[in-house]
Amino acid sequence: MDLRCNYDKKSARGHCFPQPTALVVDECPEVLEYYSTMLEAYGYQVRRCGAYPEGLRCLGKEAFDFVIVGQGTPKFEGSCVLKRAVEADRSLPVVVVARCLDMSAYIEAMQLGARDYLVEPVTAWEIGRLLPPQPCLSAAA
Repeated sequence: MDLRCNYDKKSARGHCFPQPTALVVDECPEVLEYYSTMLEAYGYQVRRCGAYPEGLRCLGKEAFDFVIVGQGTPKFEGSCVLKRAVEADRSLPVVVVARCLDMSAYIEAMQLGARDYLVEPVTAWEIGRLLPPQPCLSAAA
């Protein structure tokens, strides 16, 4: 487990927090890079998966604090990752990202337990508002 540490000058004590982890699953390498960079800027350790079966394997082996999954085509291939993530932890925030709005995929995603369904382009602010709260590294505990 990776830790983020903060040193408090007033008390001369350090505080370490587990680094949050995120899973990003999408078949497009540029999309993987975009969301990974964004989440890393928010302090996340990111696991990238370029295929839905690979994302399923990662969910079976590791625990995550946040998941972004691409919808894929209108057939919604990413639904398998969403289902597995929500089955493992109902409180895990899973966000589905689509290249264009598909109402049937939107409805399916929300019924399966997605935290949100976003249509690209997605901004850092939109992702940031969906992230679970993390320990503040700038304040002394």
